[in-house]
Amino acid sequence: MSDNQVCGRAALVAIAEDTASVAACERSLDELCRLLETAGGEAVVRLIQVKAAYNPRTCIGSGKVEELRELCENNDLDMVVFDFELSPSQIRNLEEDLGGIRVIDRSMLILDIFALHATTGEGKLQVELAQLKYTAPRLMGRGKELSRLGGTIGTRGPGESQLETDRRHIKRRIDALEAQLDEMKGTRATMRAARDRSGIPKVAIVGYTNAGKSTLLNYLTDAGVLSEDKLFATLDPTTRRLDLPDNVSMLLTDTVGFIRKLPHHLIKAFHSTLEEAAYADILMVLIDATDPEGEEHLAVTEELLSDLGAAGKPVLYVFNKCDAAVDLPNAAAMGDAAVFVSAKTGMGIDRLLARLVEMIQNGKKKVQLCFPYSDQGRLSAVYGVGNVEDVSYTDEGVLVEVVLDRAGIGQFRKYLTDPTEYKTSEDEDG
Repeated sequence: MSDNQVCGRAALVAIAEDTASVAACERSLDELCRLLETAGGEAVVRLIQVKAAYNPRTCIGSGKVEELRELCENNDLDMVVFDFELSPSQIRNLEEDLGGIRVIDRSMLILDIFALHATTGEGKLQVELAQLKYTAPRLMGRGKELSRLGGTIGTRGPGESQLETDRRHIKRRIDALEAQLDEMKGTRATMRAARDRSGIPKVAIVGYTNAGKSTLLNYLTDAGVLSEDKLFATLDPTTRRLDLPDNVSMLLTDTVGFIRKLPHHLIKAFHSTLEEAAYADILMVLIDATDPEGEEHLAVTEELLSDLGAAGKPVLYVFNKCDAAVDLPNAAAMGDAAVFVSAKTGMGIDRLLARLVEMIQNGKKKVQLCFPYSDQGRLSAVYGVGNVEDVSYTDEGVLVEVVLDRAGIGQFRKYLTDPTEYKTSEDEDG
């Protein structure tokens, strides 16, 4: 459990640019409320101010600050959560104006949830790195507290000295964490290269947080991944092999959920985890069919995928929780690119798997390989990744006609009798 775990009764605060934006603010606060509940807190009251520009000192206006202070006192609140990022000085000013009540922002709340749900060594290091990078510039707002901790007489405490000590410690810790994560990144790259050499197609399950990605992975592969009706229940990626009839196999990877207003420093800290989507052959984008904001969530997902360099890949849109959906989304325009399932009951799973098989097989081609006799041992590997149709022996070597997918073609590209005819992603990148 995180040392800074959020708990207690809270007020949620948002700013709408104009009256037309209030409804969008309410929806964002609904999500913030769920985030708070996931972290162990309770949203008691909400406050939305219609304001064209943020107050540089406290974001909300002075009148709203006073209203917020009274709400906190009258409702016995422990904290205030703002639905946008606050600067260090704004946090300090708000805490002073609100009589010392704790103030956090959306980014701090998400970081706390990530700390709660990180289970692997890499995940925990990524969370700590993101927390430290977020906390470091905000230490200046805790000068008084540090001074009190010093226990000195009067006001001449070692606050500044302690502050500089903390900054140096954080800098050293950040450097150490980045070095450890770089080492783990190399290990992850080695594992990814091994999966590439296997020639098995890689399918990444992506989508908005709580869309049901882990539930789907568990249903398909018995992966045993934590699956809860909470935001960010899964933080660390899990990859499992799925074997289907007709000699079709795939590697399914569950990824961390996306969310609107995902802090940039979180994307950067978790890039090695999120980039699993960028290296996938097929993206399975999960959408909660019961969520009225499904279309907006899909837009957020596609924007983040683009930021991660995963745009342009083959995509299968999977509308989940259809057993509970009252009005299914209108996805007729997507045609075969969309399927409707329930990862909880298994409804539509057969159709989902059939579409994945079709997508995988559509990427296959019949190619001709020529193995020099010195490399004849590699021939056995071809049988593991493709459908061998003919083998003949020539003066140049062993000639093989085989049906391979894109990954297989890339794996045996050096043996192609006509490399220019079959372009792989590696050729395109080069």
